[in-house]
Amino acid sequence: MRIDIKSYINDKDLSIYVIAKKSGYGYTTLHKSFNKTQTSATSINLRDIEALAKAQDVEMWRVLKELETKYLD
Repeated sequence: MRIDIKSYINDKDLSIYVIAKKSGYGYTTLHKSFNKTQTSATSINLRDIEALAKAQDVEMWRVLKELETKYLD
């Protein structure tokens, strides 16, 4: 399962900088994570979902549900 995180971020008018600032996670950490090629061995992790949720002031399960229903490659 591959998630198109870049499309999600673009559709939500977010930037990695804003996500890092609002979530408290480092820009470099998120940049590496969001820009890596996902394989079955390297899927999106909970930190990334938490960062996206904090940046939008929503629950993690809502972000995960939207990623699974609209952003799977």
